[in-house]
Amino acid sequence: MSNSNPSSWVQRFLEEIPRSKGPVLDLACGSGRHTRLLIAAGYDVWAVDRDADSLSELEKIGANCLHIDLEQDGFKWPFATEQFAGIIVTNYLHRPLMPSILFSLADNGVLIYETFATGNEKYGRPRNPDFLLQENELLTHFVSVESASWRQQCLAFEHTYVNQTNEAIVQRICIRRLRK
Repeated sequence: MSNSNPSSWVQRFLEEIPRSKGPVLDLACGSGRHTRLLIAAGYDVWAVDRDADSLSELEKIGANCLHIDLEQDGFKWPFATEQFAGIIVTNYLHRPLMPSILFSLADNGVLIYETFATGNEKYGRPRNPDFLLQENELLTHFVSVESASWRQQCLAFEHTYVNQTNEAIVQRICIRRLRK
């Protein structure tokens, strides 16, 4: 998947993110390809990454930038009291964050998640199974979760081959969190 152009998956579901429900979190934003897309579309964006250099460029275009290492020892989710209209995660997998991501979505908020999956090892990195989603794993983490006050609506899910710049096997999901 290209690291310079926005993901076609993110572009496809961008308009599903409600504009009146608060900011959008671009988690592990890297160079900011999705932060830029979101800002151009008029969203308030919180860009999070461990690379401070990338963040300084995004701050100049209006992103609220947070320099955070999401995988440090003893890490606690810094957004436990925040609610986001949307959360974007691409090319990043740190399973311990998944429950927190879901709980940080506002009512009617949208999660757009896309990363590498099993089968990608024949096309390139990552090859380590620890960094590849297993069959239906995003469904397990984000749709099969029970809550007394809300449920998830799966707008789309794929475990598929892509060839956007590089060949890869990806798994991607778009969900909306709804009040019960």
